[in-house]
Amino acid sequence: MSDWQQISLGDLETPVRPKVAVPSQESKISASAGYPLRSLGEVMHLDIERTPMKPATTYHLAGVLNAGKGVVAKGELDGGDTEYAAMNVLRTDQVVMRKLTAWEGPIAVVPAEFDGFVVSNEFPTFTLGPDLMPDWMRHVCGSPRLWAEMKNRVSGTVQRRKRLNPEQLLQIQLPVPPRKVQARIVEILDSVDDQITALDKEAKALDRVSMAVAEEMLADEPTVALGTMLNDIRGGKSPQANNRPPGADELGVLKVSAVTPFAFLPEETKSLLPGTLMPEAALVQPGDVLITRANTPSRVGAVARVPADVRDGLYLADKTLRLVPSSELDPDFLVVAMALKSARTHLTSSATGTSASMVNVSQGRIRDTPIPLTNLDRQREVSAAVLSVRANTDAVRAEVVRLRNARSSLLSSLLDRTIEIESVEMGV
Repeated sequence: MSDWQQISLGDLETPVRPKVAVPSQESKISASAGYPLRSLGEVMHLDIERTPMKPATTYHLAGVLNAGKGVVAKGELDGGDTEYAAMNVLRTDQVVMRKLTAWEGPIAVVPAEFDGFVVSNEFPTFTLGPDLMPDWMRHVCGSPRLWAEMKNRVSGTVQRRKRLNPEQLLQIQLPVPPRKVQARIVEILDSVDDQITALDKEAKALDRVSMAVAEEMLADEPTVALGTMLNDIRGGKSPQANNRPPGADELGVLKVSAVTPFAFLPEETKSLLPGTLMPEAALVQPGDVLITRANTPSRVGAVARVPADVRDGLYLADKTLRLVPSSELDPDFLVVAMALKSARTHLTSSATGTSASMVNVSQGRIRDTPIPLTNLDRQREVSAAVLSVRANTDAVRAEVVRLRNARSSLLSSLLDRTIEIESVEMGV
């Protein structure tokens, strides 16, 4: 069954999706010990297949994502266009890791569709023994417990150049249940992952519906340049800051990721160093309309409104701007208008930069953004209709966050047997 039987405004309150119950840490606590610890070297071994790089031969390149998020295609390569004499070959169900910056958890099980892809010698491969199921190991690779063990074993003096060699990986000890138990754990975790995927699809469907509502309601309205409806655009500054969120009694500065379409994320901040002075005008205020002037191509120009309950002591950086609307422009409508297709097309096409991962849009081009011209009553009618749909989106995404947080500890709890499999299966 699909997540939605039919997408319509009347159905938005009652999405159809499967349910998976994730038990709390208190569910049926077992007095028994966890599964026996075994070193990875006991259950898998280094197994590297090398292939020479031949001119006029095309090879498919792969990489490994951080935090156990899997293998990714990196394009094609002619064997004559690389300095490598040979590269490592990936095989289905092998484990592959990246030695460089291994503390970020770049480890995964190779899916069948990546069989035969090549990687540099920075990516050693390992073949699983009969005691490990590939699907179980896939979930282990996504476990913070494994990443922490990898981080504890990296060597090197420069953080971004620290490495983990294969021997160090194979020294890591983890609980290894019998294959029958592994299969049941995989089934449980896959059920949770399926629920998360279904919720993600649902949230994206709601996003599309909300903007379809806006586009239809504003289709016949003339447009004007945003700058004619603004009193000002104000920015902050980027000071030296710690790479962690501020504590309750600390000041913080926004990261570019703090502003996403329709959503302000106060946790996406960095704590200011003691004694750092910030301009009072850069203090984030409830009700502010913020825009990112620098971000990835898909996120540059994202606009959100700061909620009324925002914590005090957060400041704008130089890459986040405050849009100050005139009395003729409703702040919520401004957020909606800047998410319309015409506005997004203008902003993304106006962005400049030499990096594909970070582009910038100038204040001048922001002011030139076309937005619909309509009276305040109509603006409020449109924004109310859109935001009512987005309230459903927010609820779905909150459920996704809850499930992901629960899932992150579920594998460890099952392995330690602080949660018994039977208590989880009752809710699946």
